[in-house]
Amino acid sequence: MVMKEYLTLAEAADYVGKSKETLRRWDNDGKLPAVREPLSNYRVYRKLDLDNLFGDLLDDKIVESVSNYVRPDRDYKVIELFAGAGGLAVGLEKAGLKCEVLNDFDKWACQTLRENRPNWKILEGDIRSFSFEQYKGQIDIVTGGFPCQAFSYAGKKLGLADARGTLFYEFARVVKEVNPPICIGENVRGLLSHENGKTLEGMISILDEIGYKVVPIQVLKAIHYKVPQKRERLILVGIRKDIAVGYEYPKAYKRIYNLSDALKKGDLFNCDVPQSEGAKYPKSKIEVLDMVPPKGYWRDLPLEIQKSFMGGSFHLGGGKTGIARRIGWDEPCLTLTCSPAQKQTERCHPEETRPFTVREYARIQTFPDDWTFTGSVAQQYKQIGNAVPVNLGKEVGYSVIKFLNQYYQER
Repeated sequence: MVMKEYLTLAEAADYVGKSKETLRRWDNDGKLPAVREPLSNYRVYRKLDLDNLFGDLLDDKIVESVSNYVRPDRDYKVIELFAGAGGLAVGLEKAGLKCEVLNDFDKWACQTLRENRPNWKILEGDIRSFSFEQYKGQIDIVTGGFPCQAFSYAGKKLGLADARGTLFYEFARVVKEVNPPICIGENVRGLLSHENGKTLEGMISILDEIGYKVVPIQVLKAIHYKVPQKRERLILVGIRKDIAVGYEYPKAYKRIYNLSDALKKGDLFNCDVPQSEGAKYPKSKIEVLDMVPPKGYWRDLPLEIQKSFMGGSFHLGGGKTGIARRIGWDEPCLTLTCSPAQKQTERCHPEETRPFTVREYARIQTFPDDWTFTGSVAQQYKQIGNAVPVNLGKEVGYSVIKFLNQYYQER
């Protein structure tokens, strides 16, 4: 069986941006039949079948039929918590929102924010040491990428007091103090299943207690929002209960941007990616990755090298498609991590056997080239890898502006 013609279940799910469960169901329903590997009986998919079924979605020349752009009727002000290096903040700013106050604990992230936006008010330090009561009635949206932490369940319905000690408690506290029309939290997809879903249920319960109704949860795929990266973010939207206006998530775009769009002059950027510092692979890893073709990974290595490079992972299940992975020019990048040379999550350049540089990392997250990062190279990678992609933030920003325009028009 030629691996270039067939994809494993995990690879196929990654390729078309669907879950493995969806592909299994489509196989059972006959919508997208899989074939079986003779020895393992695992599902594999013909790449041609995937291209035929998802051709419109995967065609990067497709003409867009939707736009999320909307102009704000007035200056809408934002408080952002756990702001990091500013991916979401820059996106919201690009949409037309005004960042009033930003908070983060990390000194290098705060320094990055100060250097790029001296006019922003940056509160550096533990969020628990800051009060936001002075902003009550003056802020239109509170946002925050709070960490995913388990709660201590005191009763059937988790309340704000039960969440003390967690950073979501602080997010909810600030929302309660400021009382904006809308609040938005963002997190990893894993929040859906964290503690068997109880953590998310608790968050929804807490927002309900402080006067906010949560819109049905969605996980947004960055590749559908002009981001050349297969990244997902869970969005938690709360609307103040006295407001009758509904919220709509941004519509997905049809065009999928790829690595070439990120690093070369084109529709996303008006020049090739600038030169910058970057991490390096050790000699032993270079010798292995030199054998991997663009869009290839560990399965493209000779069997003995596979076993040596993979170690104990070789005998485990799953596709493990991020190991010894060289990204291709004509595909979106896999989700960036906080370290580009991290073991078993390689993101190798298509032509050169090296990790992506700092500026290449930033491009893949759709940061503008003039957005600089402070600290060591490792700190810069960490800030970029943790960020919300800027273009995803911009599209979410448009959806917030649409909501706020309607809310203030109907008051």
